Amino acid sequence: MPEHAAHAAAVAALTAPVPETIGDGGAELVQLLTPEGERVDHVGHPEYSATIDELTDDDLRGFYRDQVLIRRVDAEATALQRQGELGIWASLLGQEAAQVGSARALRTQDYAFPTYREHGVAWVRGVNPLNLLGLFRGVNQGGWDPNENNFHLYTIVIGAQTLHAVGYAMGIQHDHAVGTGEPDRDAAVIAYFGDGATAQGDVNESFVYAASMKAPVVFFCQNNQWAISQPVEKQTRIPLYQRARGFGFPGVRVDGNDVLAVYAVTKAAMNAARSGQGPMMIEAYTYRMGAHTTSDDPTKYRVSADVEVWKLRDPIARLKAYLTSSGKADKSYFDAVDVEADALAVTVREGCLSMPDPEPASMFDNVYVDEHPLVEAERAAFAAYTASFEGGH
Repeated sequence: MPEHAAHAAAVAALTAPVPETIGDGGAELVQLLTPEGERVDHVGHPEYSATIDELTDDDLRGFYRDQVLIRRVDAEATALQRQGELGIWASLLGQEAAQVGSARALRTQDYAFPTYREHGVAWVRGVNPLNLLGLFRGVNQGGWDPNENNFHLYTIVIGAQTLHAVGYAMGIQHDHAVGTGEPDRDAAVIAYFGDGATAQGDVNESFVYAASMKAPVVFFCQNNQWAISQPVEKQTRIPLYQRARGFGFPGVRVDGNDVLAVYAVTKAAMNAARSGQGPMMIEAYTYRMGAHTTSDDPTKYRVSADVEVWKLRDPIARLKAYLTSSGKADKSYFDAVDVEADALAVTVREGCLSMPDPEPASMFDNVYVDEHPLVEAERAAFAAYTASFEGGH
């Protein structure tokens, strides 16, 4: 191509309309359950439907229960923050299917690296919700042992956990726990992040290392359409899952409000990673129904009409419709789950309010593995300062 023609083509590409990233997800979207709750197959990938066909009715009802319970925990935590009992809270409202479906696809030995919003993943992995609330209440520095559930502590720095995930995945390789063909031995890592994190250097560096090392890691991007107040169409010119191709590994876009599709796609990706096929990216196309955090007011930057459209795609409502129409669950089951959710909400509220405040001096604990002279000097200075208030002085 002549130089001037190549330049013209490049300019045309830059000025072309931005590919659609808002809407129904496009033709490339993997969907097995429509917003109306109708079970459909994905043309070209019959293995996804086959995965769902292997699930029992109890499995399907479990998907529903998990989503309802964690949504109730989320609502209670939001209310507690509004009442001054939590410092802040990052709601998962609308993203329950993306989190529950993907977490259900993990094996016990797999390891998950979350952001600060993966309450649904934490729930499925067995983390007590009160441990999550303790972090946001400021009474602990992450109240769970990651080794107990293979669920890492929350990462506040956007995208940093992807580096940790790739490093851990490389460690799995060195432990020869990939590609052995032993279901109880082979393991993989899943790294959660949002659409906004894809612009971070850490995430792109993680892609480079994962591809180069063929690390057993699945990059799970929850595209909830907003990086705080920045819409996704201002962040990228192509669908996010296509970025993986530039780094040399596959990507797929799945309906993030369809728990069945998320489960099937994630299970396939994790199986591939465990068998030694390397990394994969999943873009879960969903919507952040609430605020970025409780310190945010989304009405300042998005229109209510968009929210109303996404309400019609609610992940819990569509699964309930499917379970009802297929005869896999009835009113008595749904009522029982609601009762369980009510009881869980009471437990969460009472547990949060009864959390003891930490000793102020504990802020100096765990700064370093070993004692450090500077930290000890600061501890002593703080002790002297607080002692000066004793006795009314």
